[in-house]
Amino acid sequence: MAFPDDQLTADEHVVLHLRPHWRVLIGRLLLALLAVVVVLAVTLWTGNQLAVGIGVIVAVVAVLWLAVWPWFVWRSTHYVFTNERVMLRSGIATRDRRDIPLNRINDHSTSQTVVDRMFGCGTMTIESASERGQSVLRSVPGIDRVQTVLNEITDQAVSGPAQRRIEAPAPQARRVDNPS
Repeated sequence: MAFPDDQLTADEHVVLHLRPHWRVLIGRLLLALLAVVVVLAVTLWTGNQLAVGIGVIVAVVAVLWLAVWPWFVWRSTHYVFTNERVMLRSGIATRDRRDIPLNRINDHSTSQTVVDRMFGCGTMTIESASERGQSVLRSVPGIDRVQTVLNEITDQAVSGPAQRRIEAPAPQARRVDNPS
């Protein structure tokens, strides 16, 4: 799903558009399946029709709360890197939005647990020159590539597209034949 163009400025284009890694949903899905199995096993074991009906309702609520809601949260979380800023969007009913201009980024770092390394994701911390200071992006997929891309676009933002780094020619040494 592409990021809405109406949130971009005239000269801005999306370099990377990411969501948290899908692994954040695995634990919730397994927990929902376990809850359904336990609730249905207990209700079927009792044999009471009322207990079975209540058990089915509890199982549906467990799936909605433990699996479906986290999926909606995951779908509504966006990490967008453009040639001008980093945009962080999250939330379903209440939306949180943070824009960090590339020229205000002081530092960015990554960290990975062993499980993160197995899945190829990690946590990125972006420090900016603002009141809020740090922004933490959790479960960023392809974290190494994302950090490389962020390095490239911040370097371009600092140097400017029209001001390419032009190196002055090295001064030529003068040869003095007669040192008098």
